[in-house]
Amino acid sequence: VQLVESGGGMVQPGGSLRLSCAASGFTFTDYYMNWVRQAPGKGPEWVSTIDTKAGSTYYADSVKGRFTISRDTAKNTLYLQMNSLKPEDTALYYCSQGWKNTYRRGQGTQVTVSS
Repeated sequence: VQLVESGGGMVQPGGSLRLSCAASGFTFTDYYMNWVRQAPGKGPEWVSTIDTKAGSTYYADSVKGRFTISRDTAKNTLYLQMNSLKPEDTALYYCSQGWKNTYRRGQGTQVTVSS
């Protein structure tokens, strides 16, 4: 199993970023896929989940209405569109497989929201 995240960076409050997670080594549509984040000094926080087969989506209250999870099953890639970013969204973001699983396999991608 390999999960490679990309797309992070530094952005001002109110800005947007789109994260990607390239998945390989397993059948993508056999698993729910998630985005999880971890801020410095804190534990992992589940952000969003998608049923890769049916497309159903689930969000933490803290990101609902601002973030959108999606997937491209032809490319085995997971996305997270993040809009109206806030300083409290600053964290290492990573993807994971399995229902609301917060285990980190890859290196993640850093998102910093600061003016």
